[in-house]
Amino acid sequence: MQNYKAPLKDIQFLLHEVLEYDSLKNCYDQELLDSELCDSVLEECAKFTESVLSPLNKVGDQQGSKLIDGKVKTAEGFKQAYQQFINGGWNGLISSPDYGGQGLPIMLSAATEEMWHAANMSLTLCPLLTRGAIEAIEFAASKELKVKFLPKMIQGTWTGTMNLTEPQAGSDLSAIKTKAIKESNHYRIYGQKIYITYGDHDFTDNIVHLVLARLPDAPPGIKGISLFLVPKYLVNDDGSLGSLNDIKTVSIEHKLGIHASPTCVLSYGDKEGAIGYLIGEENRGIEIMFIMMNAARFSVGVQGYAIAEMAYQAALSYTKERKQGFPIGSKEPLPILYHPDVAQSLLGLKLKINACRHLSYYAAKMLDLRRSSDDSEKEYSSQRSDLLTPIVKAFCTEIGNEICYESIQLFGGMGFIEETGVAQYYRDARITTIYEGTTGIQANDLLGRKILRDEGKAIRLLFTEIENTLIEAKKITELAKIALIIDEALCDARASCEHLISNTTLYNKYSHAKDLLMLLGWLITGWLSLNESLVCVSKKSISDNKKEFYSQKLRGLTYYVIQFVPQCGAFKEAIVNNLILKDYSDIDQILGE
Repeated sequence: MQNYKAPLKDIQFLLHEVLEYDSLKNCYDQELLDSELCDSVLEECAKFTESVLSPLNKVGDQQGSKLIDGKVKTAEGFKQAYQQFINGGWNGLISSPDYGGQGLPIMLSAATEEMWHAANMSLTLCPLLTRGAIEAIEFAASKELKVKFLPKMIQGTWTGTMNLTEPQAGSDLSAIKTKAIKESNHYRIYGQKIYITYGDHDFTDNIVHLVLARLPDAPPGIKGISLFLVPKYLVNDDGSLGSLNDIKTVSIEHKLGIHASPTCVLSYGDKEGAIGYLIGEENRGIEIMFIMMNAARFSVGVQGYAIAEMAYQAALSYTKERKQGFPIGSKEPLPILYHPDVAQSLLGLKLKINACRHLSYYAAKMLDLRRSSDDSEKEYSSQRSDLLTPIVKAFCTEIGNEICYESIQLFGGMGFIEETGVAQYYRDARITTIYEGTTGIQANDLLGRKILRDEGKAIRLLFTEIENTLIEAKKITELAKIALIIDEALCDARASCEHLISNTTLYNKYSHAKDLLMLLGWLITGWLSLNESLVCVSKKSISDNKKEFYSQKLRGLTYYVIQFVPQCGAFKEAIVNNLILKDYSDIDQILGE
């Protein structure tokens, strides 16, 4: 099975030369933006992921997690690897120094997350959820709860979970039935939650659950949901652990992939009721939970292309070794890498991963800029990050799944055999388009909350920025062709957005929400590729030692735009001209049922 190799050159090029990591001067102290510190973190992360996390990936897939006598036992080596993870300080990379975190930029963290998830997605799902829980607690919990729980969670000696889903309530959180009864300075929680990632495990001695529940007198629907902090073990005033809370692990799911990640069914309040503490105000739980959900959605987007990177590396290695047939122009058998269809496929996979990486790091930079001391910069970046989050989550995971699919194809029949390892990446990647909100949910969020709600203000601002880049690029001979392609894609996006904002029924708007999301994904990654190309053109004329690097980058970026960005036209045609679904009553007739 292929061992992970971190693509440090590509990562460092984007962070330093394209996105200008050290430009976040209004957001962080200058010493945190030092390029040497950044590279040191990246290099240490690469060593850790390659030597510790990656070798356990197949072990975890084969052994999985097991529920034994009501307790979850993780796969061999996982507990020790997690201990090394927290000993290295990785868990608190971006968390507040006020509670023991390092306070580093999210853009740097996105790069480290990519390496973690590529090397061992099942294991690093645990700190992914912990990080989201930390953000929610830091945003809305009382000072007392922050002091009691955040230092241990940031250190990683306690982990966090997200408890939303119930058997009768999947994505429709308005249907949840878990109850919360007020009692003195806490609440008693009763109900069952499903699909709880790392809901129980043997990594740490405590787990902090963030649980959505409904008070007896709460208004119906989403507006009547509150958020509670419910620890596995109660915590005494001196910080020591008290008695076991009334929480029971009922079962763990048997899943298609991510076998080593224990996805639990948890029961709250089978006896006296699980003790929980309100986060924020009563009946405002959804607003606070969205802090955690959006953090997780961004991270899952990173997961999507990260697991694809691992699948690509496996396919590349195999095609370099596997000899079959005579490539065109060769008089002797050569590795299948040299057959034109194989070479074309591998190039496409590598460039799609690079595009998703750039999109994610750019979105991370927008998240960083929300900390700016400049109010206009803060407002701009908040608006832009809101717009980008559903695109990162959905586009990067959809493309990641395509890459894992194609990677199996490059193995031929051997890809269908578990021993080669590539099948695991395909199975693991499949969940990424589903959890933290399916692609359809992300598309609805993008259209409804990020485009229709402000009547297109945020998306039109993005379009203007793309147009300004095109004006600059069209002056450069080497970029004129791809600038024209992106210009056409921009016209397609504008026509599609204007149509959905003003010219069609509400039902038809949402029947094309996913088309719009994918169109914007291709357009934005095309635009970012153009920005990358501008850097390459400027650098290759002045840098002798890296001239070949910039030239090869430019060739690849040109290929990406020519090969993939024209898809925007097909999505535009579907959005503007396909009015087949008038409302839900049409569906049975069209399906022939």
